[in-house]
Amino acid sequence: MEILRKIITSTRQMLPLHSGFLLLLPMLLLSCGKEEDTRPALEDGKSTVVYDLPGDTEASLGEAVDGKQQRPFYTFLFRLRDQRQIWIKSQADSSQWLKTSDWDLAFTDEYNSGLYLNNADFEYNPGFQGAAKNTAVVLVKDAYDNVTTAPADDVFANSTVNKIGWASSESSSGWFQYSLNTHIMQALPNRTYVLRLPDGKYAKLQLINAYKGNPQTVTNMNWPAPYFTFRYFVQQDGSKNLSTR
Repeated sequence: MEILRKIITSTRQMLPLHSGFLLLLPMLLLSCGKEEDTRPALEDGKSTVVYDLPGDTEASLGEAVDGKQQRPFYTFLFRLRDQRQIWIKSQADSSQWLKTSDWDLAFTDEYNSGLYLNNADFEYNPGFQGAAKNTAVVLVKDAYDNVTTAPADDVFANSTVNKIGWASSESSSGWFQYSLNTHIMQALPNRTYVLRLPDGKYAKLQLINAYKGNPQTVTNMNWPAPYFTFRYFVQQDGSKNLSTR
């Protein structure tokens, strides 16, 4: 960067002020200052990629400002087959949806950052004692593209993963780290969730971001959130083949 500035200074001394080259100098400086996005591309031709799915953006943990309300965040359900978002804002909504097998994921808690796979057996799952039998989540600590096969049935049977949220320790099944100093969430790399869905099909899921625009780095705790970017692949033939490349 410093070398480029010296070249620009020297060029200014040699070229007339009306030179078109000078018009390009600010663009060169800006391009050098941009952070290069080194993340792999999300689109692979097989996975479903969801960009900026809005959570409960009207709720606030703090004071009611900028049109936000100081209240708990409403839960929403998400259906993988058609990307339908179902809001749970009342007891009537809960009665209608939670005990059914007609949803796959529940986004709960602060900023909708705690996820559950619909499961009738886990006591604190939104679908507890409902219709979603034999579902399970297995955390694979590997990149999404590298996960090509669902684990054996006994691995699903022995999995204790229920809530997918804040990874408070290395052994946690959570998908993000949260800084108590900056109050910013950061998705963890190499965390792929393999799902056995309510309909018995196998899928894999990668949670990528909770901030609008899927920024590579967030430095401002007031960056618009929650807006979820994630991707998943459901194997429609019922097999455990989860290859997407």
